[in-house]
Amino acid sequence: MDPAAFRADLDLIPDSLGTLADALDAGLDGLDRLAMLGAARVLVLGMGSSRYAADVVARRYRAVGQQVLVEWASAELLPPAAPDLVVVAVSATGGSVEVLRAVERYRGTGRLVAITNRPDSALAQAADAVVPLHAGIEASGVACRTFRATFAVLDEVLAELLGTAPADRFDAAALRRAAGANAHLLEASGEWLADLADLAAGPMGTWALAPAERLSSAQQSALMLREVPRRSAFASETGDWSHVDVYLTKTQDYRAIVFGGSAWDAQALGWMAQRGSRFAAIGRDLPGAELELRHPGDDDASVAVLAELLPLELVAARWFAA
Repeated sequence: MDPAAFRADLDLIPDSLGTLADALDAGLDGLDRLAMLGAARVLVLGMGSSRYAADVVARRYRAVGQQVLVEWASAELLPPAAPDLVVVAVSATGGSVEVLRAVERYRGTGRLVAITNRPDSALAQAADAVVPLHAGIEASGVACRTFRATFAVLDEVLAELLGTAPADRFDAAALRRAAGANAHLLEASGEWLADLADLAAGPMGTWALAPAERLSSAQQSALMLREVPRRSAFASETGDWSHVDVYLTKTQDYRAIVFGGSAWDAQALGWMAQRGSRFAAIGRDLPGAELELRHPGDDDASVAVLAELLPLELVAARWFAA
């Protein structure tokens, strides 16, 4: 990993999303083999950022009645291979040791699909079908463009496997809108980045809250703060926050980033207000926020999950540089 190259990778996000949108319009390699696999159920395996993105996509498919399960590749208890089960293994590098171990039980079944940024990787060689992420080379080794690409590519894979898809898609049009939103945030970052970095720099860490439908924004943001500048950062689902993290607002200088839009925003913010917690709001105007950050398309969930985490990625790059 080369954190010094992380900011350069972030600057390439709008172009990367545009390139992926073009690839979706042209038809992704490997999709043509998927419909014939006869999937009634799909198991998605991944770790870290890959699993964060997969959870968001799979939840949308479950909401329209499809059987899509996302599991840690490191889990010992996984579903057995079956004629109606297709396994989709997601690894940007194609070399995640947990993923490679997990797919061994499904190798040779004819129903193992790999999603990876490296079609020549060990994961690709084990799979029956390979669908590329088209994210380009991340010089830093930190998943930022591959993370975003996972949403759209997995969405395409699930739609092809299952023959149906939710109305809200990570399609080419959504990717182009997200490219514009990321470009806007990059161009305007001089207006808010220093203030956001100062607010987020709590002495005990940074907390990120997001609704379940966009939980990846909080998870990936916290991960970037841990991975790049090596700061303490934690993620919670907004409703669940009142059951698992609210306690720390009573004893610490609590600093939070709230990705707005949850039905449970007011409950969490009520506790923060009572206890003098400090927070910034991204994607919504929330009462009590010291900083409110909006971007084009932040009311569109498909655009938001591809753009709203960029502010904390930029904070991570700034803290590392300092």
